[in-house]
Formats: sequence, structure tokens, C-alpha cells
Amino acid sequence: MDANRDILERLMAVIESRKQAPAEKSYTASLLRGGVDAIGAKVIEEAGEVVAAAREPGESGHAHLVHEAADVIYHLFVLMAHGGATLAEVEGELARRFGISGHDEKASR
Repeated sequence: MDANRDILERLMAVIESRKQAPAEKSYTASLLRGGVDAIGAKVIEEAGEVVAAAREPGESGHAHLVHEAADVIYHLFVLMAHGGATLAEVEGELARRFGISGHDEKASR
């Protein structure tokens, strides 16, 4: 598990590198070129797929859920990079909310 510990940071770094120096054959770079509409469509598509996978029973359903959750996170990270949001900023926002009731946090907005 330790080898995977910083995988989210590593993934975000790769996405940022594709933003700074897009490779012609890079899927990430092609998404970034498509902008919010293209990336957002993938986030929405993958979110639907993760919900469908969550409904599947058994070990194969669990494996499918994990696969689709990874897809959602990847596409969300691409959207974050496109918008200039960093993983550290999202982590900071989550830390700010930690220990606060979700209902209370939502009401404060």
C-alpha cells in the first residue's frame, strides 16, 4: 500500500505536465484542449457509471465500482487542472470542513 500512498499527487503532477507541455497523442492533453465542455461531459459520464457500478452485487460489482471510481477521480483531476485548482487547495477545503456537520457546512454557504 505504501507504493500507492502518493498516487493522487503523482497523478495530478502528470496531468499538470500534460497541461504545460501537451503531447499530441496524450488523452489528457486532448481532454484539456476540449475545455470545460469536453472534460465536464466525461465527468458526468463517469459519475453515472460509478453510480451504476455501485448497484452491482458481489465481487465483480466491487471491482467495477473501484474501476469507475478511479475514472471519476482522473477526469475530476483533469477538470481541476484545467481550472487551475490544485490538489492542495481541495485538501485544504476538505480539512476546513473536517469535524463540521455536512448540514451545518452546507447551511453556511
